[in-house]
Amino acid sequence: MASQDWFEKDFYAILGVPQDADAAAIKKAYRKLAKQYHPDRNPGDTAAEQKFKDIGEANAVLTDSEQRQEYDAVRAMSRGGARFTAGGPGGSGNGGFEDVFSNMFGGGGSGGQRVRFDTSGGGASSPDLEDLLRMFGQGGSNAGPSGFPGGFGGQRGPRRGADQEARTTLSFRDAVSGTTSTLQVGGEKVTTRIPAGVKDGQKIRLRGKGGHGDAGASRGDLILTVQVTPHPVFGRDGDNLVVEVPVTFTEATLGATIPVPTLDGGTVKVKVAPGTPSGRQLRLKGRGVATKTHTGDLIAKVVVVVPTELTPEQRRAVEALRETGADHDPRAELLAQAKA
Repeated sequence: MASQDWFEKDFYAILGVPQDADAAAIKKAYRKLAKQYHPDRNPGDTAAEQKFKDIGEANAVLTDSEQRQEYDAVRAMSRGGARFTAGGPGGSGNGGFEDVFSNMFGGGGSGGQRVRFDTSGGGASSPDLEDLLRMFGQGGSNAGPSGFPGGFGGQRGPRRGADQEARTTLSFRDAVSGTTSTLQVGGEKVTTRIPAGVKDGQKIRLRGKGGHGDAGASRGDLILTVQVTPHPVFGRDGDNLVVEVPVTFTEATLGATIPVPTLDGGTVKVKVAPGTPSGRQLRLKGRGVATKTHTGDLIAKVVVVVPTELTPEQRRAVEALRETGADHDPRAELLAQAKA
């Protein structure tokens, strides 16, 4: 549903994309900006928080083909896409844009009251914005000749319900596996299935779950923003799950088979090759986030744990190892490259 503030907002500029950008370009721009201005990355920054909200609003409108078409029509009107030649009583040409609408809705000519556009309905001084869009070619089921709804003064059809917004918080595990969420929106209980693989900050459009419209009209949509609580062990990189796995110095040096935790609460055995350095990633195929089109992997990052306390016997063994490797300098290549 069209909004009055669409006249003032340039959603294409907010996302930094051209007006003819396709859905893929809009999605890419949104993801980049949402990551940059996410509240978790900018705690206490009110400007970043507002930017994050503006980005979300722009994305919601431009990724909905129906809303985008309506928004483009509103912007075209505000830039002069529905322009009349200036004139007036006694002059040549048509009356001005404002004069025409003043006459249509009771303003009484150029000296009449200023027409105010909104979506709240009301009397003659507040024409419905969607009716005006229909008049300028956006049509609709009740549009008459030349796109006018039933001609001038015609009755508009039942008004669709308004879109509504809500937020829900999920655990990390529920976000990965999918769940059913029940929440209160406008005093009404709404139950919906959250798809597997939803990300923190992602917006989900629930068709027909929004506000009620006029009798016989469809309901609006519910725009649900999902917040995901962090997990104490697992992280996420796209559709891959990431977990840091500690290994001992001897396991990393000599090799070992170690248990790696999985999100379902179980474990899987993984081989650590001899000489594995700290930070190496071990990939477990198909153990990540499962979506409708793709299943990610589980990435186990090896973290070599250095002992902080040694027994006398352990210390002698380490010192002996140091003596046998005294001729090897692991920093020699680094220092040589730094001098080059």
